[in-house]
Amino acid sequence: MKNRHLLLIFALSFSLLQSQNSENDKELIGPAHGSLVIVGGAMQSEAIINRFIALAGGKDAVIVVIPTASGSDSYDQNSGFAGRLRALGATNVSVLHTYDRKIADSDAFVEPLQNANAVWFGGGRQWRLVDSYKNTKTEIMIGKVLERGGVVGGSSAGATIQGSYLARGDTENNQIMMGDHEEGFNYLKNVAIDQHVLARNRHFDMFEILKNHPELLGIGIDENTAIVVKGNEFEVIGENYVLVYDGNFYSKEGFSLKKLPEKSSLFYFLRKGDTYDLLNRKVK
Repeated sequence: MKNRHLLLIFALSFSLLQSQNSENDKELIGPAHGSLVIVGGAMQSEAIINRFIALAGGKDAVIVVIPTASGSDSYDQNSGFAGRLRALGATNVSVLHTYDRKIADSDAFVEPLQNANAVWFGGGRQWRLVDSYKNTKTEIMIGKVLERGGVVGGSSAGATIQGSYLARGDTENNQIMMGDHEEGFNYLKNVAIDQHVLARNRHFDMFEILKNHPELLGIGIDENTAIVVKGNEFEVIGENYVLVYDGNFYSKEGFSLKKLPEKSSLFYFLRKGDTYDLLNRKVK
């Protein structure tokens, strides 16, 4: 009898352990640690910038700005977003840039990332970030910022680069959705990210990618709007809308009476305060 009780206790303990392991092993779409702030471009909202600073750990956090996507020959330490961060009180901001992959793969270049709490990618053309940093020590060290619980953010090109599939990655024309660069930095797995979506009437462009890669989740972010990602959830912040292309439809007023197009043509809008489950692909 005693042995039977021991066996029962062992079986229950093993079952509980298996259940916990199964929960822990759930697929992560976003980063296992840290956060992402993904902005659709033309960012004017101080609320978005302040959220980024807060996620970094406050105004004394070590923040590295990477403006490479814009294509300028050189950048000073107040270039672009670095100056805006300082204007809002951030005290430890540096600018990191090169177009030379050998330099990007050197210990000396990545030294500012060693203790960074946050990294920000500026706007421009996302393929420049791939050409400069993909598969280098720089990319590895940015990943370690997230592993330490930090934050990676970016606007426009700096938004799209955070997905696994690189939308508008063609070196000749940013109107080409599936170009000569198709791999992003994969901070959001199985996701393609577009930006400036409503401001530039881009809301049908995502379907080209999804037709060829139906396994992907499409996310389109309008200007002055962001998603804040933690694990398998994102929250919408900012002024405008986020478009979700998950093959489903959502409306706060319900949609059972709506005459909707085919599943392959569906998308819907989320706005400030809405949250989304990336793993199960549904609004929370």
